[in-house]
Amino acid sequence: MNDVKNRIKETLNELKQERDELKVKLRLAKMQAGDEWEKLEDQLEKLEAKTKELGSAASDASQGIGAAAKLLAEEISSGFNKIRKHL
Repeated sequence: MNDVKNRIKETLNELKQERDELKVKLRLAKMQAGDEWEKLEDQLEKLEAKTKELGSAASDASQGIGAAAKLLAEEISSGFNKIRKHL
């Protein structure tokens, strides 16, 4: 009977340790996602500004701004996908 009890305690301790390790990894993932989120927020603000510029720019200049805005939008979308993978 002691053998069974000891095995159960050992299993319980292993599960608790695994839980604690996963908690730490989850906290780190949340921090990384938060950092990534902040970067994406900044990029989104830049995209909004470029969109406003695009509306008031001459047609030649607007092509360059449009291309830059497209690239920035792709980076933001890629960043969102990275975050989704961690959720």
